Amino acid sequence: QVQVVESGGGLVHAGGSLRLSCAASGTIFSINAMRWYRQAPGKGRELVAAIRSGGSIEYADSVKGRFTISRDNAKNTAYLQMNSLKPEDTAVYYCNTELAHTESSRYQMYSYWGQGTQVTVSS
Repeated sequence: QVQVVESGGGLVHAGGSLRLSCAASGTIFSINAMRWYRQAPGKGRELVAAIRSGGSIEYADSVKGRFTISRDNAKNTAYLQMNSLKPEDTAVYYCNTELAHTESSRYQMYSYWGQGTQVTVSS
């Protein structure tokens, strides 16, 4: 019913920038939150940034001041602008979307994940 597709990953030198996109499509009435997670080799998945329908935003301490999350509600798309990248930012980045499918079930939220996009930062 819903597809979540990330794009924008790649290989960049330390200090460089990348912009990730996350587009949700399908049967969507409203999106409550869109979140970016990442998972480095041998580590667990960690929350990087989140943006909610009311506009509230949160970041992991490790990316504050370097990453910026934004959202285009008309396109059901979230973005993650990543600046001053470090080798420790290397990971697969996943988008998670929390949404309602229909107006009649607008309080019932469902969670969907994308397939992930690789970000590699060389030193």
